[in-house]
Amino acid sequence: MTIAKYILIITCFILVSSPLAGLAKETNDLSTEDMYENRMALYVKTEAITNVPWYYLAAVDTFERGLRRSQKDRPNEDGFIAIYFSEEEWSGATNPNRQDTNPTSIQFFDGVGLDGNGDGKADREDDEDVLYTFAHYLEGYGVTETDFKIALWERYNRVQSVNIPFGHAKVYQQFNSLDLDDHSFPMPHHHNYSYNNTWGDRRGWGGRRIHEGTDIFANYNVPILATAYGIVEIKGWNKFGGWRIGIRDLNNVYHYYAHLSGFEKGIAKGKVVAPGDVIGYCGSSGYGKPGTQGKFPPHLHYGMYRDNGYTEWSFDPYPSLKSWERESRRNR
Repeated sequence: MTIAKYILIITCFILVSSPLAGLAKETNDLSTEDMYENRMALYVKTEAITNVPWYYLAAVDTFERGLRRSQKDRPNEDGFIAIYFSEEEWSGATNPNRQDTNPTSIQFFDGVGLDGNGDGKADREDDEDVLYTFAHYLEGYGVTETDFKIALWERYNRVQSVNIPFGHAKVYQQFNSLDLDDHSFPMPHHHNYSYNNTWGDRRGWGGRRIHEGTDIFANYNVPILATAYGIVEIKGWNKFGGWRIGIRDLNNVYHYYAHLSGFEKGIAKGKVVAPGDVIGYCGSSGYGKPGTQGKFPPHLHYGMYRDNGYTEWSFDPYPSLKSWERESRRNR
């Protein structure tokens, strides 16, 4: 469904003062397509009320959904929206009633909770109230990209927690969709390649360390493909990975492509990519100063790192690679 159709539907809801009732109820039985449609309807309705672009709301919601999956002290969301407010933040630090839903008393105790659907309650478990409250927060800073970054900094106080949702917003804005779950294997199937699970193996060059990725061996200059929708976070040289590219996807995961022989034309920091886009070419760069080549056979080092809002750590990419390889072969 196009954004224009969503706007028409949501405008009708607003005109008849009929909230999107029950959207936070029983989402487990919905298909992925239905989840996206309901989520987008909430974003577009809130944009119409507050003038905050829907892709800003989607970006932060997506970022915080990833935080909920990776932080043990945050429960998974019950509804469509994952943006999180603590009870104290929502109701007010000095409010004796942590479950307060009265907008007047919440405001009296300097809580942030607002009534987003006109039902007279500011409910921390209501998707519309949560999204409207967060949009109101963003609206207080303005709606330019700079304003958005400032608002993110004030909320998270961490550079990476500003950069990640800002990148998500760019992806959503470019593709104008939430349905961006497809993946691709990082090499075309018609080329010869081989790989095994090498994550966690010992490495000695540059000091004892573990291998934080999977090596996919292939000939020089075999195209390297983006595996997910995302944004180029880094491009250039480091002494271990040689010519490398880092791409952040919509699950807050950083995809690391190393030992390239070169980059695809037009690939630069801030570039939005889709699965299957050529980003570079297989090589043997690294283990030395810029330009060092040939210290090992040509291959792609592919790593994956998850961000939880505090830090980032590597995890084994091999299961994902096998899954994407099977999926890509079926699609072919």
